[in-house]
Amino acid sequence: MRRTVFAVSLALLLPTAAPAFAHPGHGEQPDSPVVTAPAVYGNGWKALAPIGSGPRQEHSVAALGGKVYVIGGIYRADGVTTTTNRVEVYDTRHNTWAEVAPLPVAMNHPNVASVGGRIYVLGGLSGGASWQALGDSFVYEPRSDRWTRLPSMPSELRRGSAAIGVRGTKIYLAGGMRTLTPGPGGLHDTVATVSSYDVVTGRWSVLPSLPEARDHVGGAVVGSVFYVLGGRDKGQVNVRDTVYALDLRNGRWTERAPMPTARGGIATAVIGTKIYTFGGEGNPAPDSHSIFDDTEAYDVARNRWQRLAPMAVPRHGTAAVAVGNKIYIPGGGTAAGAQPVDVNDAFRP
Repeated sequence: MRRTVFAVSLALLLPTAAPAFAHPGHGEQPDSPVVTAPAVYGNGWKALAPIGSGPRQEHSVAALGGKVYVIGGIYRADGVTTTTNRVEVYDTRHNTWAEVAPLPVAMNHPNVASVGGRIYVLGGLSGGASWQALGDSFVYEPRSDRWTRLPSMPSELRRGSAAIGVRGTKIYLAGGMRTLTPGPGGLHDTVATVSSYDVVTGRWSVLPSLPEARDHVGGAVVGSVFYVLGGRDKGQVNVRDTVYALDLRNGRWTERAPMPTARGGIATAVIGTKIYTFGGEGNPAPDSHSIFDDTEAYDVARNRWQRLAPMAVPRHGTAAVAVGNKIYIPGGGTAAGAQPVDVNDAFRP
């Protein structure tokens, strides 16, 4: 098994990757330094060892055995944004990083979930000047450090940046996008599609569509309900505060208490009956670089929201996962578009 351990941030390594393109990601910011306020840790936030290989954004995460897997995404080097197939693992007990077998296909915005001790990747986005939906799907076995190809997603269900939730042997996907063309006026092909994949039978099913299309959206299953939180519709400034809930027993959508802050590009994680939401993109406030620092928790039992301590390093295009009573948030972007960072921190409610 190939495994390299990192305790500190290293110079950016160049992995096997999808074709690169020389514009700044989502097209809102040039490749220039972004001045941000110093990180303020405390109030439940803790700084951790930064991502071993360097900055990463528009990736996904999964937790297995006390470790956080960071899968795919984008990095920038010499003004060029590149989609990566790199997979790195953060050990929450030792505060170290390791590199494991890469994805067979480079992806950003991959749809990722862990089920039964394995990690599933069900499509995502990739490409050069325009990111397109991929149907490529894989399962990762940590004991053998090996990815196995699964049958591709049906063509009508392919998208990246979907809300994800797991119940039993099924992975649920809601919304997402089929095309993301960076640059002013670029196409953001947001969808309302909802589907599920059974990891035992290998079968895809189509569920009732979202009431409205969403991408860069939060998702979680709590009990028998699939929650889809915030997100955006056809562009990062078109952010939403909606919370939709799909009862998986009867297939009916209802609307719940809205988010205090409308946001897209958020990260979500679940502890108990609460869904925690972090950061996001589309902030119109001056000097915000379009980024939110908000941390808000939704109590599904009470249908209520609670504001919590803001992120020490505000960012979007990241992902979150709970391990025990802490939520881990590696990487993300600190300005609109592609401004990836190697920040890795944890929040304890």
